[in-house]
Amino acid sequence: MWLFIFLILQRLAELYIAKLNKRWMMSRGGVEVEAKHYHLFIWLHTLFFISIFFEWFILKGGVLWLSPFLIALFVILQGLRVWCIASLGRKWNTRIIVIPDEPLVERGPYQYVKHPNYMIVFFELLVIPLLFQAFVTALLFPLLHLLVLVIRIPAEERALSGKF
Repeated sequence: MWLFIFLILQRLAELYIAKLNKRWMMSRGGVEVEAKHYHLFIWLHTLFFISIFFEWFILKGGVLWLSPFLIALFVILQGLRVWCIASLGRKWNTRIIVIPDEPLVERGPYQYVKHPNYMIVFFELLVIPLLFQAFVTALLFPLLHLLVLVIRIPAEERALSGKF
């Protein structure tokens, strides 16, 4: 149960950081764009945790058999996610916010891959449920994430190119 609570608190802390970053970006002339699909992310991640809780705690009685391999993979993914967030610094957000005339971040994982955080989240949506033996969640939510990304990545590309 401690891991589940940690994950929820981590996500809530990230939303708080995103709120602070949004305030900072807006004070620098930032503009939020392409926001119509944002609710899809909120629903996806909320239902993700509800699904894990239902599948793991309600159906399986909360029994947890931690796999060293999955724990190692989880820790690696967490490190990569923190790297993404730290690389963007105050420009990191769960929303699409553009600060006019600001250069794009090209450090950290962003110097190697476009949208690395979305790749990491895809694997998290697979690995985290597997830690809880929530196999249906592990199959369903990475696919739902990809469907949301079909909307999100083009929206970010338009915003980053100034064509929003």
